[in-house]
Amino acid sequence: MGKQVLVIEDEPNIIEAISFLLMRDGWTVATHSNGRDAVEVVRARRPDLLILDVMLPGKSGYEILSELRAESAFAELPVLMLTARGQAKDREMAERIGASRFMTKPFSNAEMLDALRQLIPEA
Repeated sequence: MGKQVLVIEDEPNIIEAISFLLMRDGWTVATHSNGRDAVEVVRARRPDLLILDVMLPGKSGYEILSELRAESAFAELPVLMLTARGQAKDREMAERIGASRFMTKPFSNAEMLDALRQLIPEA
């Protein structure tokens, strides 16, 4: 069985594209589309890797990541943050709160797979 990835993203086209790409690459993919209860979903699913959008309804990706990093169970969880806003301050904020990687939309399939393989080399 492949590695488990949880994609928290509210844009249906992006969810579909990432899911297709990762499943084709052997990942087991679960998705969620709002920030309000995202932390509970991560706790329940315990993914090997989290792909987290910055701008979500209910709660931002930054808030979600901050909550997760405060819990010892998720202090080391690899997290790839996605955003449509690729300004330096967004990247600095993501790094400050513990994002493992930061990627701006749009991204290429190769770029996404490369980032995930760096985060989980045995994937």
